[in-house]
Amino acid sequence: MTNSFRTLDDVNVSGKRVLVRVDLNVPMDNGRITDATRLERIAPTVTEISGKGGKVILLAHFGRPKGVDPKLSLKPVAAALAGVIGKPVAFADDCIGDVATKAVAAMQDGDILCLENTRFHPGEEKNDPAFVAELAELGDIWVNDAFSAAHRAHATTEGLGHKLPAFAGRTMQAELDALGKALDAPTRPVIAIVGGAKVSSKIDLLENLVTKVDALVIGGGMANTFLHAQGIGVGKSLCEKDLAATALRIIDKAEAAGCAIILPVDAVVAFHFAANAPSQAYGLDAIPADGMILDVGPQSIVRINAAIDDAATLVWNGPLGAFEMTPFDTGTVSAAKHAAARTKARKLISVAGGGDTVAALNHAGVADDFSYISTAGGAFLEWMEGKPLPGVDVLRAAAKG
Repeated sequence: MTNSFRTLDDVNVSGKRVLVRVDLNVPMDNGRITDATRLERIAPTVTEISGKGGKVILLAHFGRPKGVDPKLSLKPVAAALAGVIGKPVAFADDCIGDVATKAVAAMQDGDILCLENTRFHPGEEKNDPAFVAELAELGDIWVNDAFSAAHRAHATTEGLGHKLPAFAGRTMQAELDALGKALDAPTRPVIAIVGGAKVSSKIDLLENLVTKVDALVIGGGMANTFLHAQGIGVGKSLCEKDLAATALRIIDKAEAAGCAIILPVDAVVAFHFAANAPSQAYGLDAIPADGMILDVGPQSIVRINAAIDDAATLVWNGPLGAFEMTPFDTGTVSAAKHAAARTKARKLISVAGGGDTVAALNHAGVADDFSYISTAGGAFLEWMEGKPLPGVDVLRAAAKG
């Protein structure tokens, strides 16, 4: 997929001012970063450009500020990044104007500078041409390494691609390669596992996937809506009954496209939504009227694992049950471990993404065994929905230009 993009292999960065859009939107608690995964992901791009004598000028947002907000400054994040990459990271208190201009002018080849939160300026999210122009004055080339923000047409994620020579960073390159292997040009058969609470949040996703994959496993609360649509009683389970017609439409679309829909054939039911609540597996014809489905049942797990065995490529978004609570994590953990084992045996390409999915795979202890885990969240979801990603499309256009 990256054949349609220029990467760091296609540019000499020595002596150049390189504006690098990165994802520094890390979780923090009382000024302390609780998960440095995103910093670790951007380290290869930052250190490569620095090592080749480029001046690395980092652009990023943090949170959703309404104007300047000291609590959402990138200064502590820049300090944490320095610890991750083992190199000093200077900081400028603004991303445009005299402060930024002077900080960039003071850089030596190989230096790394982090500019302040781009969202402190309204021009960032508005993709304001004047703001883009001010940013562009600071650099010679633009490298986009933030796939997680690629679904936004903002100044630093898309606008700069029209003003400066544009290239994909190593994190962006890895993400695009992985996603290309998962859905755009996959090794077949392809299976998708989609879980989570609500069908309503994933209608576009399901509609797109049934035209792309050979089998689609539906789990979590979403599955209850599909079961209800087929006339199966789901008791007091989470269920969007008003979306029954939507569920049936998706089933019909899948059938027309030759995509097998795999729904639970049994379920683990409890009567209280709490960890370790007394529970029991029931067939779908016997779900108690006052019970709640909180996980797929043992027969369903066997069926899902068999479907994984039949696949060459797996795309996963969303847990199969209430995985945050034992024992209702059993289905998700079992399928995750099975997919991980197939991947380690080189029998499966496995790509997963989405916050709950990453948490579930970490919980199962198998995140490192998947082929690729996307930390992109919304961008990953929109890619799975088949929607255009402005931050990716501008790279493609730049490569053609």
